[in-house]
Amino acid sequence: MGLIDKISESIKMAMKQKNVQVLESLRAIKSALLLAKTQKGASSEIAKEDEIKILQKLVKQRKESADIYISQNRNELAEVEINQSKIIEGFLPEQISSEEIEIIITDIIQEIGAEGMKDMGKVMGMASAKLSGKADGKTISNIVRAKLT
Repeated sequence: MGLIDKISESIKMAMKQKNVQVLESLRAIKSALLLAKTQKGASSEIAKEDEIKILQKLVKQRKESADIYISQNRNELAEVEINQSKIIEGFLPEQISSEEIEIIITDIIQEIGAEGMKDMGKVMGMASAKLSGKADGKTISNIVRAKLT
């Protein structure tokens, strides 16, 4: 069962339960996936990696919106965005801990012989590919930067 099918089933369940917040989140996911599927030059099926990127983008958008609402003392709106980001995260692969990310990045640095910030691009490329969907890019970047300085 593909992600769009899982989302459609979850939408039916949310409608039966009359859970508006879950329903909004699921519809946002489905909309983004259908948009990616119908874009010019796209194939009829979305690759698993692309689905993960789309979900990560949606989560990031929700978290950034929540931060903006919090800075403007609009806590009720921030809470909605945070809850939606948690619902969307439920469809992402399980995230790994910072300690596990550090171990993987240390291995990558040793593997390619990175010696400083000039090698950050190489390390980030390999780390992003290896940790795709398991960690967000900002966390990976911060850990790589800390290891290379």
